[in-house]
Amino acid sequence: MTSSTAMSFDRARFNMIEQQIRPWDVLDSAVLELLDRVKREQFVPAAHQALAYVDMELPLGSGADQVMLAPRVQARMVQDLTLKPTDKVLEIGTGSGYTTALLASLSQRVVSLEIDEPIARAARQNLQQAGITNADVRVADAAANSFAACAAEGPWDAILFSGSIAEVPAGLLALLAPGGRLITVVGQEPMMRATLVTRTGDAQYTTTQPWDTIVPRLRNFSEPSRFAF
Repeated sequence: MTSSTAMSFDRARFNMIEQQIRPWDVLDSAVLELLDRVKREQFVPAAHQALAYVDMELPLGSGADQVMLAPRVQARMVQDLTLKPTDKVLEIGTGSGYTTALLASLSQRVVSLEIDEPIARAARQNLQQAGITNADVRVADAAANSFAACAAEGPWDAILFSGSIAEVPAGLLALLAPGGRLITVVGQEPMMRATLVTRTGDAQYTTTQPWDTIVPRLRNFSEPSRFAF
């Protein structure tokens, strides 16, 4: 990379933070510093690298669900989890590994599940090149066999879905540690809402839906029946 290219990315990164991220109420200083430090262009496929800091989803594969989420969505989800350095985090949908890198930089350890093997392989390489050593990317269908791949090392202090689902599965809420948080995007187009669930007791949870967005569906999570009687 030439010095002029590096400077161009630096300017684009600054503009992303000031023009996209802050207006979306991402104001946590640790998250903002991290967004400046973790170079998003290193996680973008070469064909789309020039668009690394544009406010849009970027394709990672041939499927409509195989995308890198927009920067503002990634940043807001990470902020809203309020991670601690001791947290053990589960990510469902690794994608390019960029969100994984943000999570890993704020927590003790991340286990990230990706259903698509080539995408998982690329994410591992991206994380290695970025110097992230506390994230484990695994090829797995998170929804299969009653969330067996998610349960193996639970409970989790935080769970993040890098995509939307129709409703939050009770089986995943049960994998939250006391005080644990889960964030995802819930609903159907054209109305989806970021949904943050906190475990407050044995079977007690509080739920907030602080902002709206639309993101692609995660594969193999069940849809509610559309029939009414």
